[in-house]
Amino acid sequence: MSTIDSSRESISKLDSSDIHASLRQSRLDFPPTYIIVGVYRLVTTKSLYVPIWDKCRHGLQRGVIVAAIWTGLTFNIQRAFVKLFLVNSPRVTGLSHDTLFGYKLPFTVTTYATILFISSQIHAIIFFFLSKNIRIARDRAWDETVKSRGKGPEFWQPYVEEWQNPPAVEIGGRTWEKWVGNWLQRYIVQRVILLPLNFYPGLGLLAAAYFKGITTSRYLHKPYFAAKKMTPQQVAVFMEERKYYYRAFGFAAALVESLPIIGLLFSVSNRIGAAMWAHDLEKIQHMHASGELKPLQPRIITLPGSETELAEIRPKVAQGSQLGGSVSGSHHSTTTSMSGSWEDINSDKSL
Repeated sequence: MSTIDSSRESISKLDSSDIHASLRQSRLDFPPTYIIVGVYRLVTTKSLYVPIWDKCRHGLQRGVIVAAIWTGLTFNIQRAFVKLFLVNSPRVTGLSHDTLFGYKLPFTVTTYATILFISSQIHAIIFFFLSKNIRIARDRAWDETVKSRGKGPEFWQPYVEEWQNPPAVEIGGRTWEKWVGNWLQRYIVQRVILLPLNFYPGLGLLAAAYFKGITTSRYLHKPYFAAKKMTPQQVAVFMEERKYYYRAFGFAAALVESLPIIGLLFSVSNRIGAAMWAHDLEKIQHMHASGELKPLQPRIITLPGSETELAEIRPKVAQGSQLGGSVSGSHHSTTTSMSGSWEDINSDKSL
């Protein structure tokens, strides 16, 4: 019992800054959680959802009305088209009339495919009426999120290299990323090459999100790079040093934005999540600039006949603090860390 009492006493002495650092670290360790953070702040922070809703509601109402009329007039026609050209060609789609992967569906595959087609059309119709205002809303979401953190333009400092030996990079990413990044070729990949996958629940969305991952994450952090006045070389190095984090974040963001209709909401909330992540990344930049964190040392392992340099190990943000030594180093799951972080996320100037 004495051990338990002493543990409780030590935890009670932890100040709020240590707790905030630990929660921030849990999010940094798994960037897709910022997608959840973005949605949470969008639906709970009045300074965010009120101006965004005011900007989008009229276009949304017009889009929904037109989409409803379009669906009512064309559903049976499109269903007949799907049945004639797709479902009757199982060699192309791999589908039968009544089953998917051998499993019975509550409705026919024809109806399922028709719903998929029409949902993408509804998405396009609503976006047409929202296109201008939703772009403004996205920019406003980023600006209001940064403002809610209590940070001005001076917060974004010049780029500081965090690795002792920065990785060699090619400007613009790898060849296949450049190819997929072109808007016309990206459209061909999504609408033509990946078309058969769209008839399997979720598979087409997953494949498209994989191809768009890096492009999406780079686009979402474009305001961050601009605020720091980073050169293309610095952006490439910065993303390469965090390539797995950016891939994971971009994949999750692209996946939820690809969802028909509701993806429009995620396209706004993802700006909020990206701004929150940028804020936390900038705090680490400040630590390196002040000397609180030293350049990351490379790890060298010796193999027979060669030496291999591994990626640097990133220190925890809370390193050196009481919490960093007692809690951040333990094997708490990200889910557990996030479950107690909503109050911290929603407090405007806590971080």
